[in-house]
Amino acid sequence: MRILVVGSGGREHALCWAISASPLVDRVYCAPGNAGIAEDAECVPIGVMDFTAIIAFCKKAPIDLVVVGPEAPLVAGLVDALEAAGIAAFGPSKEAAALEGSKGFMKDLCAREGIPTAAYRRFTDAAAAKAYIAAQGAPIVVKADGLAAGKGVVVAATLFEASEAVDAALGGRFGTAGAEIVVEEFLAGEEASFFALCDGEHALPLAAAQDHKRVGDGDTGPNTGGMGAYSPCAAVTPEIEGQVMERIILPTVRAMARDGHPYKGVLYAGLMLTAEGPKLIEYNCRFGDPECQALMMRLQSDLVPALLPPATASSTASICAGTTRARSAW
Repeated sequence: MRILVVGSGGREHALCWAISASPLVDRVYCAPGNAGIAEDAECVPIGVMDFTAIIAFCKKAPIDLVVVGPEAPLVAGLVDALEAAGIAAFGPSKEAAALEGSKGFMKDLCAREGIPTAAYRRFTDAAAAKAYIAAQGAPIVVKADGLAAGKGVVVAATLFEASEAVDAALGGRFGTAGAEIVVEEFLAGEEASFFALCDGEHALPLAAAQDHKRVGDGDTGPNTGGMGAYSPCAAVTPEIEGQVMERIILPTVRAMARDGHPYKGVLYAGLMLTAEGPKLIEYNCRFGDPECQALMMRLQSDLVPALLPPATASSTASICAGTTRARSAW
């Protein structure tokens, strides 16, 4: 098979590294890639939002499967464009990717389906949002509705911080992504990232991980897009995994299929492990970065050796144990 990975970050490097190890794969390309990715894939200078050029390259190469890394092209409909051109792709459609593309869409789905999540309200008016916040009290969470590169969420410890966050988002800090905001209840507990593989009708648990989002020591300061991750995640026990699948993942997959937007690809649930059980903070429609880097390392070292002949499994395990090539994926 000839595979194209779309993206240029650590997540895409990890995907290229893992995919290139498959005995089913003859060649791996990455668009646009980067200098590190060039060690594991052939980079092609095509931007992730240049759908026309991506499709033209896929037809010329030719490409058997496209794996889309970042959220922006997924939310914009790259998988739809590829499939319309007869090119197989791993990732959700534009309609299904709305689970990440709109916080309000996700929260409304949770409300309809009884999926455990924080209480919330949606706002486009700053005064109305501030009145709601004043009535609820702090701490409270303010989120830009759309994509903001992981930086559109403010966990406000005070009413003043929450008011500033409302003004920033609705005032244009995140562009059109902040034209609407979601204000939601603060949830206390341990945060975890949970990943499932979906085919539109079914979902299988993949693994859990934990990343580090807030910029300061002791979980203080503004959120980042993630500054490191590890997996396995001891906090996600087999019992909790079962609860997440039954109460969060499977109801979501069933609802999306019922509504005519079947979800295919990897579904990433950002969780808060509360005293009442796991609750959904947000959905992402792709692998997380940096979590993907830890997950792909585990995929090679934990799963591949069990599936391959002994000689091949041994060499694969040694690569994952610490060679320069493996370390370059981090």
